[in-house]
Order: sequence, then C-alpha cells, then structure tokens
Amino acid sequence: MPSAIKPPRQADRLLEWFCAPHLLEEVQGDLYERFVRDVEVGGVRRANRRYWINVLRFIRPFALKRQLSQYSSPLLHPVMLSNHFKIAWRNLVKNKVYSAINIFGLAVGLTTCLLITLYVFDERSYDKHHNHANQLYRVNTKTKEQNWAATAAPTALGLKTDFPEVEQVTRLLKVPNMDKMLLRYTYKNQQKNFFETNGYYVDSTFFELFTYPFKYGNPQTAINRPNTLVVSETLSNKLFGEGNPIGKVIHVGLPFGDFNYTVSGVFSDTHKSHIDAHFFLSMQNGDMGNWVNQQKNWATNNIFYTYIKLKDGVNVQAFEAKLPAFLTRHGAADLKALGVSKELALQPVPDIYLTSDMDNEISANGSLTYLYVFGSIAAFLLLIACINFMNLSTARSEKRAKEVGIRKAMGAIRASLVSQFLGESVLMSIVALFLALGFIQLLLPVFNSFTQKNLSLFQNPVFAVWVAAITILTGLLSGLYPAFYLSSFRPITVLKGKLINSFSATALRKGLVVFQFTVSIVLILGAIVIWRQLSFVQNQHLGFNKSQKIVIPLQSNQAATNYTAFKDEILKNPNVVSAASGSSYPGIKNDNDLLFYAEGKSVHEAVDINFATVENDYVETLGFKLLYGRVFSKNITADSTSIILNEVAIKQLGYDPKTAVGKNIYFEWQNVRHPMQIVGVVRNFNYESLHQAIKPFGLTTTIGNNHQYFIASVQTKEYDKLLADIEKDWKKVNPDTPFSYSFLDQDFQRNYEKEQRTSSIVLYFTLIAIMIACLGLFGLVAFSTEQRMKEIGVRKVLGASVPSIVALLSKEFVRLVLVANLIAVPIGWYGMNQWLHGFAYKVAIEWWLFVLAGLLTLSTALLTVSFQSLKAALMNPVRSLRSE
Repeated sequence: MPSAIKPPRQADRLLEWFCAPHLLEEVQGDLYERFVRDVEVGGVRRANRRYWINVLRFIRPFALKRQLSQYSSPLLHPVMLSNHFKIAWRNLVKNKVYSAINIFGLAVGLTTCLLITLYVFDERSYDKHHNHANQLYRVNTKTKEQNWAATAAPTALGLKTDFPEVEQVTRLLKVPNMDKMLLRYTYKNQQKNFFETNGYYVDSTFFELFTYPFKYGNPQTAINRPNTLVVSETLSNKLFGEGNPIGKVIHVGLPFGDFNYTVSGVFSDTHKSHIDAHFFLSMQNGDMGNWVNQQKNWATNNIFYTYIKLKDGVNVQAFEAKLPAFLTRHGAADLKALGVSKELALQPVPDIYLTSDMDNEISANGSLTYLYVFGSIAAFLLLIACINFMNLSTARSEKRAKEVGIRKAMGAIRASLVSQFLGESVLMSIVALFLALGFIQLLLPVFNSFTQKNLSLFQNPVFAVWVAAITILTGLLSGLYPAFYLSSFRPITVLKGKLINSFSATALRKGLVVFQFTVSIVLILGAIVIWRQLSFVQNQHLGFNKSQKIVIPLQSNQAATNYTAFKDEILKNPNVVSAASGSSYPGIKNDNDLLFYAEGKSVHEAVDINFATVENDYVETLGFKLLYGRVFSKNITADSTSIILNEVAIKQLGYDPKTAVGKNIYFEWQNVRHPMQIVGVVRNFNYESLHQAIKPFGLTTTIGNNHQYFIASVQTKEYDKLLADIEKDWKKVNPDTPFSYSFLDQDFQRNYEKEQRTSSIVLYFTLIAIMIACLGLFGLVAFSTEQRMKEIGVRKVLGASVPSIVALLSKEFVRLVLVANLIAVPIGWYGMNQWLHGFAYKVAIEWWLFVLAGLLTLSTALLTVSFQSLKAALMNPVRSLRSE
C-alpha cells in the first residue's frame, strides 16, 4: 500500500475503541489487507467506504471489550482472598507445633511492644493539653555549679515590664522543706483532717497560661482574691464528697500557723503535667503573701518557678539572647554583693517532663533516654519473634516446595504466591494479637504497679490505630522474606525433588539466630549490672546510720509548738535511744544553702555550702562520725553562731580538717557580714542519693527553723507495738494533727525508684527475649532433627553413642550462641557504661559479668537443644529406617 494512502482514521479509532485487545491486532491486520485490495480494484473512495462497512460489521458480542473488574488486581478478588485464607488456615491447623511456636512468640512480642507503646503514649502526653503550649516557657537559672529550675522572685514582673514580646507571666512557689500541708474541713460537728502533698502557691495569672479543665468555678478568676484555693476533683471528693464545694472554707495548717482558705474552683485531674498538683493556693494570702512581697533581691531565694507566655510569632532564640542584658540591668548589684554570677535560660513547657533533670524540679520527671531504651528493646523483642517465623518458614521450605511447583505449573504468577504467603503471616499475626490482648489485660495491673501508672488498654483512641498498624507490620515483616524466598522456587526443580537449601538462606537463618541471642545476652548483662548497682547503693555506707530511724514530719503549727513536750514523752519509751529535730534529713531534697568564705578571703572566693538547721542531739541521733572538735550542746550559748562542717566543705574553704576547729567562716546577708565558728568536723556523708557526689555540707542550730522533722533512733524488733506507743504519745500532745511517719532508710531508697523500675522492666524484657529466642531454637532443632532422622538411625546402627549424636545435633547451634556472645560483649559494655554515668558512685563492670551472661545464655540454649537432641538420639533406629 502506498504510504500516502491509509484507511480512514476515524474508522480505525472506532475499531480500537470497541474491539477486545486480544483480537485487535489480528482484526486490524486483516482489514488493512482488504483495504489494499479494494484500493487496487475500485479506487480509494470505494475502499474507504468498504473499510467503514467492515469495521461496523465487527461490532459483535465476541469482539467487544469486556467490562473491567471492580477489582484492580485479580489478587484482590474475593474468591482469590477466600482461597488464600483457606490455605493459610489449613496450614496453621496442619502444623500445630510450628504454628503454636510462631503464634505464641508473636503474641509475647506483641504484648511487650503494646505495653511499652501504652507507656510511651502516657509519658509523651505531659503538658500537651495546654492551649498555646508551644508559646509557654519556663525560665531557669544557670550558674557555674548547677542548673536551677527556678528563679528569684522579681524575675517574672521584670520580664513582663521590659519585654513587649511577653504576653503574660506567672510564678509557682514550692516552699522548701514543706512537702505536705494539713487540710482540715469541719461540717456539722464532723471534721476531716489529713496531710496532703503537692500543694503550690501560684500567682493570679496562673490559669491564663496553663489549661486546666474546671468542673466548678471560673479559671480566669479562681485565684484573683487573697486566701483562695483551687482543688483537684479527687481532693474535692475526698474532702467534701460529691457536689459543688465552691465557697467552702478549708483550714490549712502550716508549721508557722493555721490559715483559712476559701475554695474557688475544682479542676479535673485527668491531664498529665510536670506540675503534679493536688491543689493551688493564691500567692496573695495571710501566711506567705507578706514574705513573697518583700522578695526584691535578684540573687537570693531562687525558689520561684517562673513561666512566661510569648506572643505568637516571637523568635525564641532572639528573645533569649536579650536575657543576659536584662539580668545585668536589674540584678548586677545584688549578684555582685553576693559574689555570684548566673544566667537565665528558657525551656519549652512541653519538653520539661521528659528532658529536664535540673536541681529543684517541682516533682520527679520522666526520662526521654529511658523511653528510647524501652521502645528499642520492645522493638527488638518483636523482631526476635518475627525472626522465629522467618527461620521456621525458610527451614521448612522443602515441605511446601511441591505446592509452589504445582501452583506455578498451573499458571500462578509470583505475585499471587507472595500475596498468599504474606496473607498467612498476617493471619498468624492477627491470631497472635487476640492472644496478646488477653495477656495485656492480665498483665496491666502488674505493669501499672511497677511503673506507677494507671494505664488502660484503649484510653487513647489513637492507640487502636497503633495496634492495627503494629499487628499488620509484624505480619508483613515476619512474612516478607519467607514469601519471596518460597515464591522463587523453580517448578521443574522442586517437582523433580531436587530442592537444595541455598547457602544464602542457610547463612541468613544462622545470622538471625545470632542476632536473637545477641539481644538476649545484652539484656542479661544489663539486668545483672543494674541489679549490682542497686544492691551497691542500698548497702553502701553513707557516712551515717540510716537503719532504725523513724521520721515524723512536724508540718503543723500545733506539732511544731508542742515539739518539746512530744520529745519528752517519746524519750520515756525504753525502745527510743535518742531523738532530735531538723529542717531536713538525709534522703530528701535540701534547698537551704549559703555562700561561705574563710578567714582572709572575700565573698568572691565563697563556697556554696548546703546546710540543715538542727537540734543539739541531731549528730548523735543520726550517727554522723565526728572526726575533730565537738557536737552542739544546749549548755553552750555560743553555739548559736557555731557550725559543724563535713570534710569536703573544710577542704573547699581552704582549711585543714585537723586544724579547722575554732576558725571562723563568714556569709553575707543584706550587705552585713555574719561570722560562724567551726566547732566540729564530721566525716563525709551522702546527704543526697549516690547519683550525686558528696557536696559541702554544714549543720547549724539557728539559721532557719529546726523543728520541721522529728527523727527518733530506736532499737526494737516489735515495730507495730512501738509505732502504736509513739502514736499514742503523739495524740496526747497533738490531738488535732494526724500522726504520720516514715522510715529514713525507705525514704532514702525512694531516690532510686526510677532505677528500680528500670531494673524490673529490663528483667522482664530479658526473660521474654530468652523465652522467644529459645522457642525459635526449639523449633529449628526439632525440624533439623526431623530432617536427619534416617542419618541418626544409620549412625545408631553403626554403633554411634547417644552422647555423640546429641553433640552432633547440638554443636552447630552452640557455635551460633558463642558467636552471639562475642558480638554482645562490646555492645553490653558500652550500654551499661553509659547508664552508670548517672551515678557518682558505681560498681565496676568486671570481666566475670560477661562470662556469667554468656554461660547463662549458653546453658539455656543447651537445655533447649539437648531436649530435642536427646529425644532423637534415644529413638529406635528401626522406626526411621523401616521404609528403606
């Protein structure tokens, strides 16, 4: 056909539009040939006409395109999906042992992963509920020695006045050494009174920055009037029961008096915040208000937690760069007079709970590092469970090789086989999920107890999405490699029975087993090191005697006033050896400090020394070791200006401990120099936890209130009877103050609660990791034994002993565990060395710890392998060889 003469284009388009794709090429070719003949016989016009007629004649049912399926792929057709489900279910039921190993392993892995996900969700929810949370910042104080979470009193007002970028400011005051307040409510001759913790004084602007859903009252005006307080819903129910308590009067008992406060609001305590408040009191009041208003110094009393709300769009870095000039402008004179320097820094409120670990935090914060560690370990445990599925699926590939070959010979494409095998793994993951949800319900009370949480399964709707995502991801991850591996078999090879496990598949399987046991060994090592460190801090001598010490808080005016009478009563008890009071005691936070300098030095060479104001018998009662000098005596009036220091303080001041007694040190207050005479030197002691190194510390009798805590040294084995006697004496002297007590050693131990929780979680993880890894190893050994039954039979007939057969079957897996040990050693050492950096006093990571961790893992693996190996070695060879 000449190139210039072609069939009508519109007719061609019509044909291409309606004709079925599989017929189009053939039909179009025939019509083109006829068109050429028609052109030669009758001309172009006749040929065009006949071409149109022939195209129209082909509009018949057999030649028409079929309507496309509503399913984009045949793999998604209901019939195909139903077929995949049936095959998956049959395989699951048929291979009960391997299915049980896989499902149980996945269920345990999912349980762990979902529990940690719940924990992470809760930890990350702190301070996220506040309106404009991204505009809220806490102002912190930085010095050369430490970072402080609070500032001086005038800071807030100064920021609001000087900077137009600041929309609003507020302060929160947590009174040092006053961790609880006595609340008393009287109604119709019935009285409720008890000590309540977590009460804070706040400015009237507090609820303009922080969002607290109010059940009763108006947050904008709740703290506007003096002597008003806002209580949590839980505390309201405890005091008043159900109902609106607005306008009711609570008597707040403090060490320096009793004060009336009117309830002006009730907030819901469902949201989480780093300010773990049970009630808020207005800072303008009859008890602390006058003192607060007198605080004008920019250098001292850095106990006011200052928060600011920046206007929308403010550049935080540019604003923070203005703070040094701001502090110099207002506080240079005060700082110079005290001989200190400090800086101000901003900290986003939503980041405080997980990232802040400053001195004087309002309450104990979480740890982003621990969150990453727990999340990583949970992910590794789930991965170990997925590895079990991979290993068992690829190891048992020969069992399904013929199925793959027949399906491919019948026309199945690889994508169909991959989808089938992935469907099986996802189905197994879904079955494991239901088992995991049951485990979670059973374990949640235990998990809540050692994490000190109140978690529930679906308290957050987003968690359901995560459950579905983790489950599907687990199914896909565990089935992905087996699916592609099994679907790669060549039908001609597998149908001839010539399938040989490839080197790459075998090597990968061994590598995954090594990975499983590497994780297990690292966790074992972590559990051992954490346990040793906790044991070390519990048994380390602290420089005083913490055992058999009963601590009674004197947190009401009545208790403080009647202290002497109570002490006289309690000392009549023969089981009470001695007793004393103090502003603080070892194990709790002590915020009292002053800058002292030695003779011949100036305030610019001062040493920051923490101190406690104590009664005369304090040193003897707590068992501090006096090295030089004497203790305080009520018979020596000069002790009002005396001080006892520890060795660290003496050395930092520049004195020799042996000759320091009798020398003076000085501190300045309101531009007046005050002398203190050193009358004693005590051995260094840990007033705080072993996270911190020993700091300079002093004991005085006059700076501050020494009647805040009563400490009794006792000797008895019948604590119940002794405590009943002490309570009786207490009620005789303080009838309106509830009796409350604690043991000093337990109070000190609370400093390690975070580490104890970590120890419990890591121990749980370790047991789970070993169990899952051994489950997988059990399955692999069982399959390997099954594959080598005839070989074992032949060896036994030829005289092989049971130990030699056990060794034959075990040595390969033992070798893998030994390799895992070699890999785990440096990883475990690095991880635990990093964790121990959080302690000033710590145990050494010794070589035998690695040997112990390795032996524990090896013995567990041997026990798992030997069970199956011994079972195979003891089997009658006739049973395995009779088919031959």
